[in-house]
Amino acid sequence: MKITARANYYILMIVVFGGFLMFGISENIKGPALPAIQADFQVSEAKLGILLALNALGFLIACSFTSTLINKIGLKLTSVIMFGSMAISGLFIYLSSNYVILSASYFFLNIGNGMLEISLAIIAARIFTKNTGTMLNLSHFFYGLGSTVAPIFAASMMGWYVMNAELGWRGMYLVMLSFSLIPIIPVLISRLPNETAEKEDRISLKGLYRDPIAWLIVVALTFGIIAELGMASWLVNYLVKVYGWTLDDGSELLSLFFLLFMFARLLLGPITDKFGYTKSIIIFSAFSGMCGLAGILIGEKAAILFAIAGIGIAPVYPTMMALLAKRYPKGTDTAITFTVTLIGIGSVIGNLLIGFIIDIVSLLSNNNILGLHAGYGFISISALACSASCVVIYVVLRKNNQVI
Repeated sequence: MKITARANYYILMIVVFGGFLMFGISENIKGPALPAIQADFQVSEAKLGILLALNALGFLIACSFTSTLINKIGLKLTSVIMFGSMAISGLFIYLSSNYVILSASYFFLNIGNGMLEISLAIIAARIFTKNTGTMLNLSHFFYGLGSTVAPIFAASMMGWYVMNAELGWRGMYLVMLSFSLIPIIPVLISRLPNETAEKEDRISLKGLYRDPIAWLIVVALTFGIIAELGMASWLVNYLVKVYGWTLDDGSELLSLFFLLFMFARLLLGPITDKFGYTKSIIIFSAFSGMCGLAGILIGEKAAILFAIAGIGIAPVYPTMMALLAKRYPKGTDTAITFTVTLIGIGSVIGNLLIGFIIDIVSLLSNNNILGLHAGYGFISISALACSASCVVIYVVLRKNNQVI
């Protein structure tokens, strides 16, 4: 059956939106699971940091080869492989009997996530050629939607009983990640962009290496990703250990964070198109960082600020992707691969730093709560560093009359 161009466009929208929905779920069900994993395997905060760093490392490796894989076997087969690998990783996590096997399973999961990130970014950049900021923020709205429901469903599902046995974090991962098989259906019936698009006049990697704006984007986005993923990964742990909240209460605040995060991406996209991508990121990321620091300094009564920080950090990544698409219209695939691969390195370092900052400050001060304050403070400072980096980008672009 021949699919019209319009119908194919809508099917591709389903692939992009469904893919980002699954991406949000797979990345953020770990929030409620981490305290249970830590208790089951008796691991330190530093080892949790290593586990999260391995996530980022798997993501990084996948980003480095996905573009080449797409060129070799096509975007369609690559997409089927990435969704399938995510489902298989759920089985591996379910079967994990120790910390080493779990770490390897998490690593494999993030191979799939890294492939998903590059593939979805390429599809979105090719089909959303108008109102790019709005459409990319809308796409990432579905990431926020998945991230919003993930902690609540994960925390609830961990307490379910199936065949007289508690599902736990292992069973929860198995069930939740099995949903990644669903987007394979629209992938199989669609014509993906690389099958119909003309070959790009690509910008070379050498050209990107020599472009200071490309490196500034990497620096800014690295800090933004450290802040975004750090808030998602460490918030529940922070609330449980610093304020003595229950796992359910902490998961509810994390879900509120992602609810605000989700609607920020839905509503702020048109503003970024009109106000300008660089200026928007400066303001939004600074707002997020200040909310995080204020929440730490004021204390438990201001815990709501941790959720409000999601409003500011939400538009940073999709808006930066829109900036990349407009800055490098001929060679978007290369620019995306270059940027996402390098920010993966920053994410590895960032996750390691958070865990080790917590442990080192806790050891030196003999106060674990102070260590947790320091770790979460680093996350908030990363958002401010993202804003500061974008100020430099704006100044350089304005000097060359290239503000986007």
